[in-house]
Amino acid sequence: MFSLEGKTAVVTGASSGLGARFASVLASAGATVFAAARRAGRLAALGPGIHPVTCDVSVAADRERLAETAGRIDILVNNAGVPGEQQAAKESAADFADVLAVNLVAPYHLSRLMAESSGGGSIVNVASILGLVSAAPMGGASYAASKAGLIGLTRELAGQWGGAGIRVNALAPGWFRTEMTEDLFTDERSRRWVERNTMLNRGGDAGELDGALLFLASDASSYYTGQVMVVDGGWTAR
Repeated sequence: MFSLEGKTAVVTGASSGLGARFASVLASAGATVFAAARRAGRLAALGPGIHPVTCDVSVAADRERLAETAGRIDILVNNAGVPGEQQAAKESAADFADVLAVNLVAPYHLSRLMAESSGGGSIVNVASILGLVSAAPMGGASYAASKAGLIGLTRELAGQWGGAGIRVNALAPGWFRTEMTEDLFTDERSRRWVERNTMLNRGGDAGELDGALLFLASDASSYYTGQVMVVDGGWTAR
């Protein structure tokens, strides 16, 4: 049920953190994975079954080249993202738009490219709990807006493309240890803040999103679409 044998997957933002893990998990389940990111050197070290593609998802031509390289796409994991400025008063409108270009516009375009090339499949949009709740002073206006927008996009595309056999879901992680959150977990005060406000009293560890990803990517979720799967140790349930 969770096998991805014979499937082709694309994972963006795959050079580090959750993206690198996602690419490896899908490859381990049998998928042929095209791992996309700007840092080509890191992609080369991902392992067998994973094909590196240098791609800046903020550039439309790069997105189109990625889709052409992969061919028919059965699984698309829109994981690439940038954090933006945390304080809204310090973030210009141009900087705000740049974050949305990567975190929201690129997933939309790649989803359209997948829909044009496939006869069905699964799109997994990697959102965030910050698209559901405020965690000020962490997060930021552009980041929160982009992730909330990605959740709205998930529901709308699920509704429009369900009849074509394309399932669209969002995966909303809580606080996981990644390159983007390194400062959060190395600062004792911030780490304790995460522990205090999470029901499991800790941040997420590598591998604790594997099951959710495989469920959304595989036929195990064949009747599951338009949903937001939150994996946050209980943060949003408080």
